[in-house]
Amino acid sequence: MRHSVPELPKGSSSSDEVGSFTENNSFEASEAKLQNLDSCEIEEENCYVDDEDEGYYDDEYEGPDYEFDGSDFNQQIDLNQQLEYKFDDLDLPPGVEASVPLLQKAITDDGPGNFKSMSGKEDEFGKKYRFFKQFDTVEDFPDHHYAKNPVGKTGKGWTKRIQHDWKLLENNLPASIYVRVSENRMDLLRAVMIGPQGTPYHDGLFFFDAQFPASYPARPPVLHYQSGGLELNPNLYASGRVCLSLLGTWRGDDCENWNSAQSTMLQVLISIQALVLNEKPYFNEPGFETDAKYANGQRRSLEYNDTTFQNSCRTMLYSLRRPPQHFEDLVAGHFRERGRAILAACKYYMEGNRVGSVVPGEDDEGKELEIVNAQGPSSSDVVKPEKHEGAGRRTASFKAKMEVLFEELLMEFNVKGAHTRKFCAEKLKKSQRDAASSCSSSPADICGGSIIK
Repeated sequence: MRHSVPELPKGSSSSDEVGSFTENNSFEASEAKLQNLDSCEIEEENCYVDDEDEGYYDDEYEGPDYEFDGSDFNQQIDLNQQLEYKFDDLDLPPGVEASVPLLQKAITDDGPGNFKSMSGKEDEFGKKYRFFKQFDTVEDFPDHHYAKNPVGKTGKGWTKRIQHDWKLLENNLPASIYVRVSENRMDLLRAVMIGPQGTPYHDGLFFFDAQFPASYPARPPVLHYQSGGLELNPNLYASGRVCLSLLGTWRGDDCENWNSAQSTMLQVLISIQALVLNEKPYFNEPGFETDAKYANGQRRSLEYNDTTFQNSCRTMLYSLRRPPQHFEDLVAGHFRERGRAILAACKYYMEGNRVGSVVPGEDDEGKELEIVNAQGPSSSDVVKPEKHEGAGRRTASFKAKMEVLFEELLMEFNVKGAHTRKFCAEKLKKSQRDAASSCSSSPADICGGSIIK
């Protein structure tokens, strides 16, 4: 396996349109009423928050004292009903409502009268993502894999060389790689790379913790892959080990090994993205590369891609629920932007198409229908589906697992504000059909007569 560094052009990730909601202002208690009260407590309804480790818990909020007013109370009821109607069609699972900002009470430091609109919140979240720097310095990394490993005694040459690496990273990172370095611990670095299109890793986020040893650059940096216990590449172990000749963790030719005078951290990161996260990772396994010319080897490669994509989806869930420190805004923004495309890919692969093949967008589907109607189905202008050669054998198990992952991703992307209404509508229609067939009810009897068209 070669580890020369290909030149990757800088690009920009595509974005999906994100819908926004506008909330009404909550009622205000008059200042005169507040002054006339010595004490008055109103019990707020419990707010259930989804905690991944402890389950649901009650978070009691003791609001400010105010005099009860019937008209204000009715106004608040109307507001709550309006918010509920906005989510009638989404069919959110129990407990998810507490994670959706629109369904939470607006409590600010300025009092109950200041209710920040959802569009304002989305603008704020969008700005954090849009202005997330590719390279930046932070104070420290408490959750870094090597945070408890002291680097030892270092010299001026070590400091100067790391600063040189920092400058290379700041000026030459591809658009799909982001890096944070520590001011207090120059030996620590954290990087994330977006999985390349056309591979089973597309749209995924893959995090790496690195440490520069005291002997750097005479010796290469050490790397740990944040796997979450999942193995999705022969070079990336479930334990977090990164197997790469450039890092000295695998044997390679002289030109593939670390060179203290020429090799850099930038080279390591680009090599992982270009050479490890590739289109057919099955053949990364030593000795398997010769199987590529045989039908049996190609079949196993397709099966490996199926499993790899499933683990990539699980990695997405892991990152969403436990975003690494200093990358929270990137994780939320990336999946908010790419959520719809990821869900579309899941659907496309469940239909029997190859993992990593081009997923037709809404524009492609419209173009295909227009051309077929005008010229017939033989047009070469439309992207043809790439069917999995073993689709008949893999459908049952692959589809069953993907359906579960799809539902989990849909819920997480919904919470992050991704544009998933199309998939929520499909889910609701399916539940309506299932309910109608099981109890002979009409669709209008389901969900209070609410039907998505």
